Amino acid sequence: MTNHIFSDVIQQLKAATENQIGVIDAEGTVVACTDPEQLGVKLPKLARVVALSEEQVVHFSGKTVKVLNNFGGSFDYAVYVEGESELAQSLCVMAQVALNCTKIYYEEKHDKATFIKNIITDNILPGDIYIRAKELHFPADQNHIVFLVRQQGTVDVGAVEVLQGLFPDRQQDFVISVNETDVAVVKAVNPEVEQAELTELALNMEETLKSQLFVKTIIGIGGVAEHLRELADSYKGAQVAIEVGKVFDTEKTIINYENLGIGRLIYQLPTTLCEIFLGEVFKKNSIDTLDQETLFTINKFFENNLNVSETSRKLFVHRNTLVYRLEKIKKLTGLDLREFDHAIIFKVALMVKKYLASRDSRMF
Repeated sequence: MTNHIFSDVIQQLKAATENQIGVIDAEGTVVACTDPEQLGVKLPKLARVVALSEEQVVHFSGKTVKVLNNFGGSFDYAVYVEGESELAQSLCVMAQVALNCTKIYYEEKHDKATFIKNIITDNILPGDIYIRAKELHFPADQNHIVFLVRQQGTVDVGAVEVLQGLFPDRQQDFVISVNETDVAVVKAVNPEVEQAELTELALNMEETLKSQLFVKTIIGIGGVAEHLRELADSYKGAQVAIEVGKVFDTEKTIINYENLGIGRLIYQLPTTLCEIFLGEVFKKNSIDTLDQETLFTINKFFENNLNVSETSRKLFVHRNTLVYRLEKIKKLTGLDLREFDHAIIFKVALMVKKYLASRDSRMF
C-alpha cells in the first residue's frame, strides 16, 4: 500500500488539533505524520509494544496508539497521537476510523487488481488465495474468464485505459497490464455464458482498440474459472490459444482455448515424437515431396468435407481431374484421402508438419 493515502488524511486532521498525529508500519517506521520532520523516524520499541499488546488502545512513551484494522488481526499499520490524555485517546480513535475507511477504500479499489495479477502470474501461493480474498471481501467462487489482448506491431500504452472504459465495474472486472504488449482482461461471467458471447466481447475489444488507437491485436480467450484458484489456468489457456492460433489459425485474430481442438494436443507434443509420427505416416515418400498445387488441392478437399464434386466445383476443375490428383496423392503417400481414416491421418500429419516448421522458425 502506498503511504500517500495516509498522508492526505493526516494533513486534514492537522487542522483540527495541535497534537502530533502519525502512522507507523509493522517495523515502527513513521510513514505519515503531521510533522514532516518525523517521516522515516524509526520507533521499533513502540511497534513491538503495539504488536504484543491485547489492548485496543495502547499508551507508551507519551503516545496513544491504536492499530488499523487488518484481516486476521495482524498488525501492519497503527495510528498514534502525541499525549496520553483523554483528548489524545479521542483523537486517536477518530483518526483510526478515518484512516481505516481510507485503507479499505484503497484496498478495494487498487489492491484487488494487484491480487488478481498475482494470481494469474502465479505470484501467490494457492493456500493464500482464499485468505487474501476474504481480506479483500472478494467472492472466491465468482466465475471469471481471462481475455489476453496482445498488441501486434504498433504498441500503445493507452490500450489499458481504453479497455478499462469498456469494463467500468472495477470491483468485478479487471484490466491488467502484463507486459509491454499484453493486457489481461479478467471478466466476471455467468456460469451459463455462451462461447458466442465471449467472442462478441473480444470482437468489441479488438474493434475499439483499432478505431481509437489504430492498434492491431490478437486476442486469446481462456476457459471459464469457477474459482479464483483457476484464474491462472484461464490465463495460461488464453496464452496457449494465441500461440496455437499463430501456428494453425494464422488468419484468425480471436482464438478461443475451448475451440483449439487437436491443435492444442499437437502443440504440447515433443518435437521428436512429431518427427517419428511423420516418418511412420509417410513411409513411401516424405510429405515434402508434395508441391504447393497438390497441398492446395488437399486443403480444399478438407475444407469441403471430402466431397469430390463440391471440391472440383470450388477449384474450377473437372471431377475426373480431381480424382486423378487424389490418385496421384495416394501413390505418393499411400493414403487415400477419400477414406475417412486416411483423411484424418493426413490432416493431423499436415498440422504436425506445420507445428514443426513453426518451431524451427522460432530458433532463428
